[in-house]
Amino acid sequence: MLSVHSSPLARLGGKEAGGMNVYVRELARELGRRGIPVDIFTRSQERHAPTIEPLACGVRVINLHTGPAAPYEKDWVLTYLPEFVSRVRCFAEGEDLSYDLIHSHYWLSGEAALRLRRSWGVPVLHMFHTLGAMKNSIARSHEETETSQRIAIERKLMHEANAVVAATSLDRAQMVWNYAANPERIRIVPCGVDLQRFQPQVQTEARTRLGLALDEEILLCVGRMEPLKGMDALIRALALLAQQEPAQRARRRVLLVGGETEDQPAAWNSEQRRLDTLRHQLGIADRVTFLGAQPQELLPDYFAAANVVAVPSHYESFGMAALEALACGALVIASNVGGLALTIEDGHSGLFIPVDDHVALATQISRVLGDPELAQTLRNGARQRANEYGWPSIARRISGLYHELVEEKSRSWAQVS
Repeated sequence: MLSVHSSPLARLGGKEAGGMNVYVRELARELGRRGIPVDIFTRSQERHAPTIEPLACGVRVINLHTGPAAPYEKDWVLTYLPEFVSRVRCFAEGEDLSYDLIHSHYWLSGEAALRLRRSWGVPVLHMFHTLGAMKNSIARSHEETETSQRIAIERKLMHEANAVVAATSLDRAQMVWNYAANPERIRIVPCGVDLQRFQPQVQTEARTRLGLALDEEILLCVGRMEPLKGMDALIRALALLAQQEPAQRARRRVLLVGGETEDQPAAWNSEQRRLDTLRHQLGIADRVTFLGAQPQELLPDYFAAANVVAVPSHYESFGMAALEALACGALVIASNVGGLALTIEDGHSGLFIPVDDHVALATQISRVLGDPELAQTLRNGARQRANEYGWPSIARRISGLYHELVEEKSRSWAQVS
């Protein structure tokens, strides 16, 4: 596997760590359990990181030192990609390894995969996780716009990878529409969730473990601090609710998991600074808390502790955090976009709002907090829905695709010989 720009071991909620990291890590673990050995190659961002870090039985993370040993912009990774590819080759040669297949994640890894295929002659299976064209379609500023270079590489991958994995039918349709991809080369396999880690818990117990107040109504949002996550809509919704229901103001709190903590303002990115300005302008800075990135082991407690989990994203190819929240039996209110629109069943396992609509979000929050019967229906439906996405089922489908590609390659070699 290739995950060039971000390690599956990276702290979630940071600049480049989110659902893709979880996907790579958990899929690899499950493949290891199924007897498929996996090496995950990534760019080391720490000078003293060991080259090899065991992840699970038969699964290793290979940290390659290419470029500065520090976080930097994803687009800069392209500059060091030839060095990265060279080091992957050297590592394989040094350990006398030959791989049967390359599974690349994100467009940067896809470019590396195509270069490695020229040397190794093995199939490439690619997963984009997000699409540059879709991000550009909802970008509100030049800063949010993806480069033409990314779009060009994604288009090349659509046509040159042996197969592409799409998380949903909508994801596939967007590839066909924006990149003229061949739908027959795109296989739909959804993302998965660890149903043992993410499961319903007693709310008061979860809050006690996290040190959260027992008498507050907690509105939670989990994700990277970037505009497309739509966290501003949740802050605006809270401000609107404070106006409409002033008696409840002191009991309601927004918790934002991701980015940096309250006491690290120097490390905030531009989006976190924008959200900070917004909460002060709306007069609710005391009711909005930046918790910073949290280890995944604590996320089930946060989902259980919340009265509502908001996912007001402008774009999600799938929505891993939403699926994890569903698995915990949380009350999820999400934008009716992308993969969210297909994962969540409106009125049964969650509630929908139009994208970037804080008024609708406030209305749905008030509705569900005031209707215990609806709340219980949604909680029950959430867990039922998540049960369809366990990692063993997802890994079985992915490994079946691996075997298909490897056998196809073997047949082509047999015909040549």
